[in-house]
Amino acid sequence: MQRFSDKQKYSGELRSLLLFRPLNNDEIAKFAERSEIISYTENEKIVLEGDVDPSFFVVIRGTVNVTVQQKGSDVFICAIGPGDVFGEAAMFMKLRRTADVIAAEDTVLLRIQRPEMMGFIKDYPRAGNKILMLIIYSLLRKLRAANQELAFERRADIHQDDVDALVAQLSGN
Repeated sequence: MQRFSDKQKYSGELRSLLLFRPLNNDEIAKFAERSEIISYTENEKIVLEGDVDPSFFVVIRGTVNVTVQQKGSDVFICAIGPGDVFGEAAMFMKLRRTADVIAAEDTVLLRIQRPEMMGFIKDYPRAGNKILMLIIYSLLRKLRAANQELAFERRADIHQDDVDALVAQLSGN
């Protein structure tokens, strides 16, 4: 892991990311002042499942893999690339991380801690609200993908006719 102090180097890339498109250059600069830009090498762990950490991340360059431990082995959940965010729940709740996040290649991330994010929202409410809306959008996209995956799994595991028959049998019909 390497921290960068020269955030100006990444200002053009930040401006192109979905999270920052609605912001003007000054708002992006103010947000960057409160955050860190960190690079990770391939296979370096960024987030550890079970940790409590109030950090929210934006992928600037590279790709990260999200995995969970299941029966002693890593289960791949998804890959997250430039412009995507992770750790959104850390902005709202003090919870344990639900997955490991590992750099799939050399990766550059923007990381902001909850207190700095809340300070930005307080000091720049219009820009903060725009960022919050995009965080909510990201969470809803992830929820939709999870719902679709669950629906697909349910279709593969059980058919509605089987459920109806079981309910009828249990209710004595």
